[in-house]
Amino acid sequence: MKRTLLTLTSAAALSACNMAPTYVRPSPPIPATFPADAAYPSATATERPGLPWTALISDPRLKAMIERALANNRDLRAALANVEAARAQYRVQRAARLPTVTGDAAASFARRNDDRQNSYSADIGFSAFEIDLFGRVKNLSRAALESYLATEEGARATRITLIAETATAYATLAADQELLSLSRRTLASAERTLALTRSLNGAGLTGKLDVHQAETTVEQARSDIAANVTQVAQDRNALDLLAGAPVEDALLPQSLETLTDGIAKTPAGLSSDVLLQRPDVLQAEHQLKAANANIGAARAAMFPKISLTAAIGVASSALSSLFTGGGFAWSAAPSASMPIFGGGARGNLDYSKAQRDLYLAQYEMAIQTAFQEVSDALAREGTIDEQQAAQQRLVLASQRSYALAEERYRAGIDTFLNSLTSQRSLYNAQQSAIATNLTLIANRILLYRVIGADFREE
Repeated sequence: MKRTLLTLTSAAALSACNMAPTYVRPSPPIPATFPADAAYPSATATERPGLPWTALISDPRLKAMIERALANNRDLRAALANVEAARAQYRVQRAARLPTVTGDAAASFARRNDDRQNSYSADIGFSAFEIDLFGRVKNLSRAALESYLATEEGARATRITLIAETATAYATLAADQELLSLSRRTLASAERTLALTRSLNGAGLTGKLDVHQAETTVEQARSDIAANVTQVAQDRNALDLLAGAPVEDALLPQSLETLTDGIAKTPAGLSSDVLLQRPDVLQAEHQLKAANANIGAARAAMFPKISLTAAIGVASSALSSLFTGGGFAWSAAPSASMPIFGGGARGNLDYSKAQRDLYLAQYEMAIQTAFQEVSDALAREGTIDEQQAAQQRLVLASQRSYALAEERYRAGIDTFLNSLTSQRSLYNAQQSAIATNLTLIANRILLYRVIGADFREE
C-alpha cells in the first residue's frame, strides 16, 4: 500500500507538465484612443468610463420598469440557467482530476449437502483513475472552466442588453405617445380650418379647391392618428414582453422631456482599453482560452495514458470476524496505453488549433465591433445637442410662419395654399423634433450598452 501511495505522489508531481500553449492576450486591433474631432464630444483622460444602470437611470417609473424586467424577463432567466448548466459541467470535468473513491460490500451464501460455505467482504478503492502526466485532464478541466466563465459573461451581456432594450422601448413608447397627441392636435386644428374654408366657400369668398386642400390635411391627420394608435399599442406589447408581465398604466412614461432629465450621459473616457472589459469581448476571450486549453489536451492525447485501479479491504468466511481476523488485502493495477496507428489524435490536434484560430478571429472581431459601436455613439452624442437646438428653433419658426400665413389668409391677403403649406411644414417640424428628442435619449442608452461597464464588482 505504501508503494501505491508513493506512485500516486510521484504522479501528482509529474502532472505539473502542461502541453497547452502559453496564453498571451492578443494585442487589440484598434486604436489606443477613441476618435476625437469635430463630430465627437470632448473627453479627459481622468474621466472614468461607463456607468452602472442605477446611476444612468433616475426616472422612478423607468427604474421600476427595469427592475421588473431584471426579475421577470425570460431571456435573462434562460441565460442564467445556461450559467448554472455550464458551472455544473465544469464541476463534472474538474472531478476527473481526483480519484472517485467507492466502497463495496458483498456476501455470498452456498450450501452443498451439510457443508455451508459463506463469505463476506468489504473494500474501498478507486477504478481507472487517470494519472495526468501530460496535463490532458487538467487542460480539459481548464477548458470547461473557461467555457463556464464565457457563459457567465454572456449572461452579464444579456443583463446589460435587457436594460438598454427596456429603456429604449420605454422611450419609444413615450415618443409615439407624443406623436399620437400631436396628430390629434393637428386634426383638431385642421378641422377648424376646414370648417372656416367651407364657410368662406359657401359665401363665395374662396374656391372649391381650397376646401379640397383643407380636406387633405384633415385626412392625413386621421391616417396618422390610426397609425400612431397602432404603434402605441405595439410599443406596450413590446414593453410587456421585456418586463415579463403586463405593465400597468401607472408605470407608463409621462413625456420625453422627463426622460431626457431622467437618463444621464455615459462617459466613455479617452482610452479604448475599457472595451477589453466589455462582457461580449470577455466572453470571446474566455472562449479563446478554452480553445487554447483544448490544444494542450489534444497534444497530451498523443502520449501514453496511464491509469491506476487500487483497492484495500477485508474478507472473511464469518461476518463476526470480518474486521477482526486476518483477512486484510490490497491490490493495485496500473495500466498504460498509447496510440500507435489511427485513432485520430493528429486530426484532433489540428482541429483544436483551427478552433483556436477561429476564436482568435472572433475575439478580435468582437473588439473591433465594440470600437465601432462606441465611436458611432460618440459621433452621435457630439452633434445631437446642436441638432436638437436647431430642431426646436425650426419648430418655433414654423409656428410663427403658420400663424402669419393663417392671418393673411383670413384677411384675404394671401391664398389658402400658403397657409396649408405652412401648416404642413409645422406638422413635419414637430414630428422631426419628437424624433430628434428620441434619438438623443436612445443614444444615451446606446452608449451605456456599448461601453458595457456594469454588473462588475470593483
